[in-house]
Amino acid sequence: MLMQKQNAGLLVVDIQDKLLPAVHDADGLLARSRWLIAVARDHGLPIVFSEQYPRGLGGTLATLREAAPQAQVVDKLHFSCVAAECLPPTLMERQQIIVCGMEAHVCVLQTVLQLLAIGKQVFVVADAVSSRKPSDIELAIGRMRAAGAVIVSREMVLFELLEQSGSEHFKQMSQRYLVGEQP
Repeated sequence: MLMQKQNAGLLVVDIQDKLLPAVHDADGLLARSRWLIAVARDHGLPIVFSEQYPRGLGGTLATLREAAPQAQVVDKLHFSCVAAECLPPTLMERQQIIVCGMEAHVCVLQTVLQLLAIGKQVFVVADAVSSRKPSDIELAIGRMRAAGAVIVSREMVLFELLEQSGSEHFKQMSQRYLVGEQP
């Protein structure tokens, strides 16, 4: 199955001020997530940022919010966004949910498993998830894959949303996201 922009939305799980410094390759996660968010924004996908207990853990990183100022922000106490019942209809009416964020083995994993349980097609962006320990990232990705999530890269998201080359939109997106250095 391919991601389709008319059917997809992006969920950014808990990339928060006080949590980010503790995860593996924090700077890389932030840069790659910002790139992915900008791609989703430029394709008109609904974007949602979740925040785990923001009073204690801080909010979504400002640089991510700036990349998608129209995105909805939801807070939760459950590790799973589905269990928290915080995901807005703009995202939940989409059949395909693209997921990035942290921590891969806790909030991302539990959210993905429950999205699958309610019948969503879930795409986990492997190069835009992290945890404190690399082994937890690996275990979480394996478990999500085994449960039926499709594991993808950021470039897979970009090219599947584009569908074809040769258009002015493709040229713009290629210049913006593929030429020069990528995080």
